[in-house]
Amino acid sequence: MPIRQLSETMINQIAAGEVIERPASVVKELVENALDAGATRVEVVTAGGGLNLIRVTDDGSGIPQPELSLAIARHCTSKLADNIHDIRSLGFRGEALPSIGSVARLSIRSRTATGDAAAEIGIEGGRVSAVKPAAANRGTTVEVRDLFFATPARLKFMKGERAESSATSDVVKRIAIAFPAVRFTLAGSDRSALELPATDDSAEGSLRRVAQVMGAEFPDNSIAIDASRDGVHLTGHVSIPSFTRANALQQYAYVNGRPVRDKLIAGAIRGAFADVLPRDRHAVTVLFLTLDPATVDVNVHPAKADVRFRDPGLVRGLIVGAIREALANAGIRAATSGAAGMMAAFRPGAASYAHAGPANGHRSYDAAYRASGFAGFDRSPQRPLDMGFDGAGFREDEQAAFDAGPLASADARAGTAEAAETLLGTALGAARAQVHENYIVAQTRDSLVIVDQHAAHERLVYEALKNALHSRAVPSQMLLLPEIVDLPEEDAERLALHSETLARFGLGIERFGPGAVAVRETPSMLGETNVQQLVRDLADEIADNDTVETLKERLDKIAATMACHGSVRSGRLLKPEEMNALLRQMEATPGSGTCNHGRPTYIELKLADIERLFGRR
Repeated sequence: MPIRQLSETMINQIAAGEVIERPASVVKELVENALDAGATRVEVVTAGGGLNLIRVTDDGSGIPQPELSLAIARHCTSKLADNIHDIRSLGFRGEALPSIGSVARLSIRSRTATGDAAAEIGIEGGRVSAVKPAAANRGTTVEVRDLFFATPARLKFMKGERAESSATSDVVKRIAIAFPAVRFTLAGSDRSALELPATDDSAEGSLRRVAQVMGAEFPDNSIAIDASRDGVHLTGHVSIPSFTRANALQQYAYVNGRPVRDKLIAGAIRGAFADVLPRDRHAVTVLFLTLDPATVDVNVHPAKADVRFRDPGLVRGLIVGAIREALANAGIRAATSGAAGMMAAFRPGAASYAHAGPANGHRSYDAAYRASGFAGFDRSPQRPLDMGFDGAGFREDEQAAFDAGPLASADARAGTAEAAETLLGTALGAARAQVHENYIVAQTRDSLVIVDQHAAHERLVYEALKNALHSRAVPSQMLLLPEIVDLPEEDAERLALHSETLARFGLGIERFGPGAVAVRETPSMLGETNVQQLVRDLADEIADNDTVETLKERLDKIAATMACHGSVRSGRLLKPEEMNALLRQMEATPGSGTCNHGRPTYIELKLADIERLFGRR
């Protein structure tokens, strides 16, 4: 087949394959156009998951009638001057509208603030209709019907109506977080209505918008982030370690106000929480990166979902450092979800209270109950009080059965004297008792705290080991014979550039010819290790992120194992002063709200919640 120039319709359909993946992609492009036009109100209506209908209405600046025909032409835009490196708008490629019009039935109705009337233009499968007068308020309404009717093969790859509707909701929410001063509504016959009222651009307004999207419990379980380094500013909120999700869908990242799904940012978040979350749990985050547009390339993906930073190591280091510093400075906090779970467990009917017999070595009350004279209590289940009450069973001599042995209460008590006022005012309060030889019960002025002594002490030992490990050079062991690792030339060069940092962690390497490195020392803590695999993993990480976190994480993992085996075991009785000392250490140790495996070390139940359980509120 000879080389030929493709038709304009074919070119637009090819572009649509890159830009318009599914109905949610259309909504994203149209909502971004509305925001670039200065809209303060954006309304989205869908039907059939967005395949039958998508309508986006805004109150932005509108499109002048003479420019409507240009709006649906490829590579025509009002958002880009002559400098491709100075992009300050969400859209800039000038491809969305012509791409949508090439695969669907598209109509645009718009009116400017100074216009006497509105104008409308349509495009159906690439065929453009003439501009005609219309009636409309200020702003723009874009209507897309029968998406992919011109390319029916694409319809085979669409998911169900519910899945497409869910993807559209996610797109609107993701964009809405970055624009709290804009009111968003999403409605249609295929979904329940979503309305996000406008707040404002202040920090408080932004957090209120985040709560609208992510739930009211997130602000109560989050930590504010605000850090800068070399012209890069990071703000936002991250969840406390005990407030997690089973997937990373609630990790939102924005670069200069643009929603992105970036591997570098996701990896930085994962690295920042590596010490405090279980392997299968994910933090909840909303992070905003602000930097000079010239230092970030947003023109690396047709859908503008990915970005490329000029200095990825700077961005990753800022995110990891800022989150870890915020977690350290936040002190000790328990997730509200822990108290909510406890409340649910205590509610009548939430669990069966049937008891097959004594457990955990505690004495059954059955014998005392029978001896107390209430054996006949169950003879009439329908009339439990009809037993000829005469005070029997309540006389002093008949209560002696309950004193036959020690009550199944606390394994250890923290004394009967009132706790010092200063202890009640601390975050974890004063220890009152130890129950089941593992849980410390403490009291604050307005709450009850239950601490898992093994999990808590495990975290304390781990943090102490880490501090000792990273405060000085890691001891290394000399290999009898150097290990030669063959690598691509560029990987060997990268490792050589990081050799000083690796030496601080106990790994001694040097160049060994053009495509290899010689390993002469390894960290003593690793013992016998697969040197070849370790070096290759480090080379891969340096290539991706320009860091050597892999080695540090391996050393930290060994420290975690040592901490687990060296901490206070479950089943050990603690003295009152030991319990209080453990609580004070927890308050002073960053990250002590979770153990090394990510499990919570304590649960706090507010006095108000306890009173609610007993019907006092």
